[in-house]
Amino acid sequence: MSLMADLYHNRVLELAADIPNVGTLADAHGSATKLARICGSTVRVDVRLADDNKTVEAIAVDPKACALGQAATAILSEHAVGATYDELVEVRDQMHAMLKEGGAPPRGRFWELRHLEGVRDYPPRHASTMLAFEAILEAIETTRTARAAAA
Repeated sequence: MSLMADLYHNRVLELAADIPNVGTLADAHGSATKLARICGSTVRVDVRLADDNKTVEAIAVDPKACALGQAATAILSEHAVGATYDELVEVRDQMHAMLKEGGAPPRGRFWELRHLEGVRDYPPRHASTMLAFEAILEAIETTRTARAAAA
């Protein structure tokens, strides 16, 4: 199959064109920006956490990425509210396994990441596909560290 058909099929393009929660959170608890050096894609994620210090209460995203990075960001942004840090680590790890080790796509609320399974065969696209997940985890970690220091 061609690169276009494998990677940039209709659902990926639909997701990339309709990203929820784009912008910034004025009352964010944490933010992180991740860069894919190989292509220059970036994704910024702002989060606000619930009082339990692990559940996402609000999210905003600012992707400047290829369609693959934007599609992954759209899926994350759509389903992150209510997700816990541990769940997001698990999804990130499942994505990594899907891309690098031939693992199954994530299930549950992030099931649409299956549409990015074709990225597996294109290693230069792996980093941009993972950006949003790396950014949200860093934003949560920053928040948790700051809250622990303030306690």
